[in-house]
Amino acid sequence: MDIDLARIEEAAAVIDPVFLHTPQYVDENLSATLGRAVTVKLETANPIRSFKGRGADYLLRDIAPGQKVVCASAGNFGQAMAYCGRARGIPVEVFVAESINPGKRARMEALGATVTLAGADGETARIAAEEYAASHTHVRCLQDGREVRVAEGAGTIGVELATIKDLEAVVLPVGDGALINGVGRWLKAKRPGVRIVGVNAAGAASMRESLRAGRVVSLPAVDTFADGIGVQRPFAEAVARATELVDEIVVVDDAQIASAMTLAARTLGVLLEPAGAAGLAAIAGGLVPETSVATVFTGANPRPEQLRSMALELSR
Repeated sequence: MDIDLARIEEAAAVIDPVFLHTPQYVDENLSATLGRAVTVKLETANPIRSFKGRGADYLLRDIAPGQKVVCASAGNFGQAMAYCGRARGIPVEVFVAESINPGKRARMEALGATVTLAGADGETARIAAEEYAASHTHVRCLQDGREVRVAEGAGTIGVELATIKDLEAVVLPVGDGALINGVGRWLKAKRPGVRIVGVNAAGAASMRESLRAGRVVSLPAVDTFADGIGVQRPFAEAVARATELVDEIVVVDDAQIASAMTLAARTLGVLLEPAGAAGLAAIAGGLVPETSVATVFTGANPRPEQLRSMALELSR
């Protein structure tokens, strides 16, 4: 296991405080609706509105100022790399699919990143980033899910969740796997009785299929509005880690995710993007049997049309 507990501890001490110690609490209204005690952790209360800043900040501590880095992203990891790169004088270029959320693109550019459109989907953008780095000197390609420092930075969320008494399960959205692997690594060591449950979108269940097959499985295509977890092919490194650390991957469809987004807005006043609500969707859908659970709201950068749809639902 390459995810190191000592480095997670170090990350918890050195990551920019703006990303650390995010609110986590039990909301009585939400818990009553779901029929169990549900702790929610708001990884949306920071300058990039997602948990990705933790891993990006820890990762870029190893990069010399001035060295250019590239990555592929659906938007949140790109924002994190842009934010943390700007703070360290590291130029960042983000390769994205042509279908990128325009709000996420605008925020990446506002944070100083160069954004390059690279094909129809995330897999094409990932390949383009790797090819660019291979053909340019003094450029490093740093991919979410593959880099162990990203998982270790995300593991600091596990440090914070481990303080919850009587916790039985943690339910986490799964895209590239950095979040669940980092959190899982810490909790398996410090709270071994807590079950680690991942959530894939039904139209992008590449991690579930990879764990079932015992190898990386590439889907023919991704079909979900949850672009933040819409991964066609996970990295082999992420699959190997998840094989040891994840107890189960469950699947939710887009309708369940949309319902969870509305539930979070109505009960908590939190406007999530689809990927950020996947864990809540699994709990609300009865896919997790434990009575004391926690989930992480991983992102709050929805598309404009998703906000309009939520507003209509809330007005009914």
